[in-house]
Amino acid sequence: MARFILNETSYFGKGSRAEIVNEILTRGYKKALLVSDNILEKCGVLDKVKEVLDGANINYETFTEIKQNPTIKNCKDGLAAYNEANADFIIAVGGGSVIDTAKAIGITKNNPEFEDIKSLEGVANTKNKSVPIIALPTTCGTAAEVTINYVITVEDENRKIVCVDPKDIPLVAIVDAELMMTLPAKTIAATGMDALTHAIEGYITKGANTISDMFEIKAIEMIAKHLRGAVKDKNMEDMEGMSIAQYIAGMGFSNVGLGIVHSMAHPLGAIYDIPHGVANALLLPIIMEFNMSACIEKYVDIAKAMGVNVEGLSKEAAAKAAVDAVRQLAIDVGIPQTLREINIPREGIAKLSIDALNDVCTGGNPKDVTLKDIENLYQIAY
Repeated sequence: MARFILNETSYFGKGSRAEIVNEILTRGYKKALLVSDNILEKCGVLDKVKEVLDGANINYETFTEIKQNPTIKNCKDGLAAYNEANADFIIAVGGGSVIDTAKAIGITKNNPEFEDIKSLEGVANTKNKSVPIIALPTTCGTAAEVTINYVITVEDENRKIVCVDPKDIPLVAIVDAELMMTLPAKTIAATGMDALTHAIEGYITKGANTISDMFEIKAIEMIAKHLRGAVKDKNMEDMEGMSIAQYIAGMGFSNVGLGIVHSMAHPLGAIYDIPHGVANALLLPIIMEFNMSACIEKYVDIAKAMGVNVEGLSKEAAAKAAVDAVRQLAIDVGIPQTLREINIPREGIAKLSIDALNDVCTGGNPKDVTLKDIENLYQIAY
């Protein structure tokens, strides 16, 4: 049996943030907690949404104290802000960090027995749906607006917990590429490669099915087509292409799972505060090589989606070309290629490996892994 969970309503396209007003008024909501971060507030992205809300006299209060790898404290502070605001829904404007925090706020508000956050790790037995969330992504990679997952850092343990809950998915997603136009090129690169990682891992994961495969292959095609241009000059065609591609990738992986690229990226973020997309992009081609023997037929499909001409190539050669194409894309958009470049100490690999093996994403990897396998992959990445 396969199960698919998606948003109730989604909007796409330049200026689609204006639709937030109709959604709020039609649903009869009274007051929002507007969740974002300080960077988006300072660079004016949040103002683009505030202008729409203010123009329609929508009542809201703002919460922006969220780190790039959000913590339990961020979530608890957000819940306190939601209660103090007397809000009845959440508007999340941001990347994965913001939307993940919004999900944790929404779930714990309606399931107070999980207010410690840590007990939400894995698949939590929550009883009630999250408070309504309208999510407006500002990055072209995480797809948090369409997923049933969120990731929170447990600071005192230096680890990330992955929470999977069908009750946390935002009710409405508004994917407006204009909200992504102020992103620095390096952030477009990292989040875009995060989306590619979602698509590739979602395509080869043990839980993949016909429906998810359809989404993931299309996402790979679009990212291969649009990411370089989006990084180079942020032209609207490529930015819109990436905004949709990352959403499509999320439609798939949210319902079928991921693999050890994410398992190994999560502790890099938790322990060393490495941006999630950078960690994923650096590890992706290395782990693709490791997994190749378990899903070689699908690697041929990935090569085609990446724009490789596989005519006349053996399956093995085409699969290797898929890995090479992914690595070249990462290089072209400026992703670091070794853990040394991002200042990860070699002596940290032991703890990274243990945390990665225990990560919830590990079970979805197409090839079974041991602690020794993961240690070796980190060493290769070094």
